[in-house]
Amino acid sequence: MVRIAGLGQRLRQWAARIKRDGVTLWFALRHPDTPWPAKALAFLVVAYALSPIDLIPDMIPVLGYVDDVLLLPVLIWLAVRLVPPLVLTQCRARADEWLVLTGRTPTMWQGALLVFAVWLALGLALWFWLEPGRLGWWG
Repeated sequence: MVRIAGLGQRLRQWAARIKRDGVTLWFALRHPDTPWPAKALAFLVVAYALSPIDLIPDMIPVLGYVDDVLLLPVLIWLAVRLVPPLVLTQCRARADEWLVLTGRTPTMWQGALLVFAVWLALGLALWFWLEPGRLGWWG
């Protein structure tokens, strides 16, 4: 039982670090000393992480949580690695302060637009792939 309790505690700490690093990247995105490749990746990661909607809705069994549990932490880790250490220290301090003061992560509506654009592009690609008459079952 002690092992399970310890694992639960470690998972909560890991999730808190991921949450903090998401907010850290939000601040790094606005920091003038963040290099543009880090800003580009940080924008994509932060826009998606702080979006009010997911690319894969959580209501889909198993797949709905793949982006939250696997994809997002890996992208956050990679983006954090691209941020210079001094900038990262400053932005982590600001993120800690933000989370203490507000108790929540910020929302980034650009992420919702990004997710919507991906869904629209996938829908259009599917439409053109299954163009009416091509397979003979649309008329």
